[in-house]
Amino acid sequence: MSQSLFARFRNEITKVYVGEDDTIQALVVALIAGGHVLIEGNPGLAKTTLAQTLASCIAGTFRRVQFTIDLLPSDITGANIYRLHDGTFQFIPGPVFTHVLLADELNRAPAKTQSALLEAMQERQVTVDTETHPLPRPFIVLATQNPHEDQGTYPLPDSQLDRFMFRLRLGYPTPAQELQIIHFASRAPQTPSPVLTPEACLAISEQIETIEVHDALAQYIVDIIRHTRTLPEISRGASPRAGTVLLRAAKAHAFLNGRTYVIPDDVQWAVPKVLNHRLALHPHATRDVDHIIRDTLRRVPFK
Repeated sequence: MSQSLFARFRNEITKVYVGEDDTIQALVVALIAGGHVLIEGNPGLAKTTLAQTLASCIAGTFRRVQFTIDLLPSDITGANIYRLHDGTFQFIPGPVFTHVLLADELNRAPAKTQSALLEAMQERQVTVDTETHPLPRPFIVLATQNPHEDQGTYPLPDSQLDRFMFRLRLGYPTPAQELQIIHFASRAPQTPSPVLTPEACLAISEQIETIEVHDALAQYIVDIIRHTRTLPEISRGASPRAGTVLLRAAKAHAFLNGRTYVIPDDVQWAVPKVLNHRLALHPHATRDVDHIIRDTLRRVPFK
């Protein structure tokens, strides 16, 4: 069932999006695992289309927020509005009350506004004037940022980066893919069909909890995480939270591949996506984070 589930997601998403299967798989894994995704890439790579299509595939709601320097936290979470006719306050929900939220160019907003997403991402709720409001379930944030543009941007704080399950980098398409994009643009747009309902998506998330993880696999994850803290080129290694996120991502990947248990391949697939935004390099480092992660997977054996 799970293998055909991913095939159905892929078939629907590729009706309107041209890209790598691994990117699509990462989004589906994050969705069913209850994670969020930070997407880096230049403008024009169909990040908005990808987010909208993911929402369509679960028959869910979609909202997009363009982050700017003057965006206020209440513009995201919502606010209490005073009603003159009866002297009461009414809560007006913000765009965060959705199933799929596209936080476009998240790093263009100042830290106070960026942090407005923290509670939503971690707790699936927002608190406004001491009153807590639960968010729809499932809830996934797809945040984008342009890695090559620094003017008018604010680096994401470590506490926010740590809330993203994956960081994905989108590159330019291959010649064959670019030709396919041109063909897409010259025809009538297709509408993806729902693959799951929100309720079915939540049921799968609960089912992922039952995926078996052998003690040796758990130790393998711990060994990888702890190894990142021993490297002289790394000033800040992966946190314990990174280990729990890696475990859940591996379990979701195993589910999508039709297994009821995790194997080392599941962990190795998830490691680069989970760790590439959680490691801080020393200024004197001679290798980039991706190279260090690949070397970590070579050096840390599964026992």
